[in-house]
Amino acid sequence: MTDSTGRPVNQTVRINILRLATILVLPLVLLGAPAYRTDGTFVEAMVVLGILLIIGGVLGRLWSILYIGGRKNREVMQWGPYSMMRHPLYTFSIMAVAGFGLMLCSLVTTLVLTGLVAAILVVTARKEETFLSREFGPAYASYAGRVPMIVPKPSLFRTPEKITVDVGTLRRNVFDAVVFLTLIPLAEGVELLKETGALPTFPLY
Repeated sequence: MTDSTGRPVNQTVRINILRLATILVLPLVLLGAPAYRTDGTFVEAMVVLGILLIIGGVLGRLWSILYIGGRKNREVMQWGPYSMMRHPLYTFSIMAVAGFGLMLCSLVTTLVLTGLVAAILVVTARKEETFLSREFGPAYASYAGRVPMIVPKPSLFRTPEKITVDVGTLRRNVFDAVVFLTLIPLAEGVELLKETGALPTFPLY
């Protein structure tokens, strides 16, 4: 992320915005209940897909950290997940959030959560790219013109046979990736509270 001078900015701003967004949508998460039957195949498929998306988001973030660890803002990373999208860490975060929404068995909640997080991260990505464009000039412009920002393009994938992994950076970021796994028991807990009547709910598709 960058400030108005084009220098990297502490990611605390992005984190605080996401926390505020979480507070705003909390009533939807806690009180919204699906207006359709919750014991059908469709709902079960939503839950399974949600779990898979959360796990995929976690693995994707770890995969991305293997490539970008220790290199962020130092070079134009164009290998692995970065060969398919410019901000894979954000892509996989959005994927995990979508999975959380599906586990809550509500399409509306899924769309609201995913859309809100995606909007925040896209704005953040654009600000980060202001710095990267100034720092790397034509090299980054060429990369940005070829590789999409958030939505991956698998046909672009490429990677060298070997990469250098910054173990220290990986260790520091593993917690951030794995914390998304807590979305699975969190979603299950919220649904249990709704089913037992511990939370007042309103119908929501």
